[in-house]
Amino acid sequence: MQGGMQVRLNRWTLVAIVLLAALLGSAIGGGTVAYLAPQLFSGRVPAVEPPAGDGHAGAAPSPASPGTVTGGEEAVVSATEQVVPAVVGVSVVQLQYDMFFRPVPVQGVGSGVIVDARGYILTNDHVVGGAESINVTLADGRQLEAERLWSAADLDLAVIRVKGSAFPVARMGDSDQVRVGETAIAIGNPLGLSFQRSVTAGIISALGRSITVSEDGGQRLMEDLIQTDASINPGNSGGPLVNLHGEVIGINTAKVSGAEALGFAIPINTARPILLDVIEKGRFVRPWLGVGVVDHLIAAQVGVEVKQGLLVSHVEPGGPADRAGMVQDDVMIELAGKAINTVADLRRLLFQREVGDTVAVVVLRNGRRLPFNVVLQEMPGEGG
Repeated sequence: MQGGMQVRLNRWTLVAIVLLAALLGSAIGGGTVAYLAPQLFSGRVPAVEPPAGDGHAGAAPSPASPGTVTGGEEAVVSATEQVVPAVVGVSVVQLQYDMFFRPVPVQGVGSGVIVDARGYILTNDHVVGGAESINVTLADGRQLEAERLWSAADLDLAVIRVKGSAFPVARMGDSDQVRVGETAIAIGNPLGLSFQRSVTAGIISALGRSITVSEDGGQRLMEDLIQTDASINPGNSGGPLVNLHGEVIGINTAKVSGAEALGFAIPINTARPILLDVIEKGRFVRPWLGVGVVDHLIAAQVGVEVKQGLLVSHVEPGGPADRAGMVQDDVMIELAGKAINTVADLRRLLFQREVGDTVAVVVLRNGRRLPFNVVLQEMPGEGG
């Protein structure tokens, strides 16, 4: 015999064992006998797991009835129920050109979330940017034509609107309060409208991520993203990333190709000032400093050591920073009296300002602190 001893039990031996178990049952309880007897007849006696509980006698909870959710599951269910009615499917028609330069209509799909009862919807630029027509499918099945009010490729954000009122709305949270490790829920339409309002859950994996996205034969750097392992698939783009309070903390934007559990969302605090301007003024006018900047990690790749602030990689000739006297290789450390160490810091501070405002900028140049007053202008070519 190989692999250990095997014992063959005949029928009468099994009966004897069961009788013995019955005698023991008076001491240890009939439930044990009921559990052991079928296993003994099969010739298999599994290890008996101790009951779940808090370690105290009699503390084992009764098993939940089918369909019952408890603890964290209940929070996920509650948050999902609050947001799902405001999640929409977005269908677009874009014109592309074949090898003979003939226009060919191409259909695309994505997701969006209603954030104002008057029909204002947040989604991605890569979903609706350049679309000839946009149609929205509501949770109740209605299909409505939508208008693109604002869109920007570098942020991959867009605001569209459907006509009407009293639409279900998802509440916006505060993405600055998001913590790594907390639960994240992604809602959208993966792989087309056949799977509308699919829900996946995971955690916040990291904050402030930067990724390079390939599009139209080129590449684009996206910064200050929320990383999550909640599944984000094609079609989820533009849908909400939600916390356990049922608040939108991000707009799903991308998944790293060839990797699992690497999804990204744009923080809702990036979208909020844009949305408010579009609602109040009809458009978002982005204040422009007229510089290109990189953080310390990218600066190190080009051989420049930056211990704080942002390295100015480019100054637009005739732009606001150029007029104020800033030059390439300056290191910006403050704007409007606030320290800046990331592109997200700079963007957040700029979005709080208006075109025409004068802002104080402090830079380091050859180890010296130099102050400048920069008059902000409207960003050239801003989508609208």
